[in-house]
Amino acid sequence: MQKTQILVVEDDAPVRNLITTTLKTHEYKYHTAENGESAIMEASSHNPDIVLLDLGLPDIDGVEVIRRIRSWSNMPIIVISARSEDSDKIEALDAGADDYLTKPFSIEELLARLRVTQRRLAVMQADTADSVFTNGSLKVDFAAGCAYLGDKELHLTPIEYKLLCLMAKNVGKVLTHTYITQKIWGSSWDSDVASLRVFMASLRKKLESEPNSPQYIQTHIGIGYRMMKVE
Repeated sequence: MQKTQILVVEDDAPVRNLITTTLKTHEYKYHTAENGESAIMEASSHNPDIVLLDLGLPDIDGVEVIRRIRSWSNMPIIVISARSEDSDKIEALDAGADDYLTKPFSIEELLARLRVTQRRLAVMQADTADSVFTNGSLKVDFAAGCAYLGDKELHLTPIEYKLLCLMAKNVGKVLTHTYITQKIWGSSWDSDVASLRVFMASLRKKLESEPNSPQYIQTHIGIGYRMMKVE
């Protein structure tokens, strides 16, 4: 089996060494970059399976790195940052990050996040579904990995698209916070539920013409979300 290849983007040598030592111990293949420009070059030349990205880089901000990688690739990006404000997390997730870990982090949680991302990659690679989901003006083409509202393509982040697919495949059902976070992140940490709210709010802005009167995604306060069947 081919080893998962990871790009570690971190300018702090002790943190970088901790991560790479952990990856080596668990038989991951890895490359490293100490600033944003070299990260983009490494990502384009090695095409890693997963990127672990610090935001506070010495040359360009990590959010800009995310945007530039997203302009040509959907490779999973897990942010590892000391920035703990919700606004920082929202900015990184909106730019296209798939996950967000706040420093200091536990090695066990990092490894769990990597395993979840690997499983998602395996499912995506094995998924040869050619079906198209239609619900009112919403259309999700699972094979093409695209979603449309009317005749306009929705510009979704990778996680927003995964959430939309999960809701579409369970239309009419109330999905709990725990169920959704388990399916998307493989765990139900408090940070996962917080991230879910951020992503769902962003997704609904793109789906709903009247946010105060949602047509597609209904919130069940304290429980979860449901995609409603639209005629």
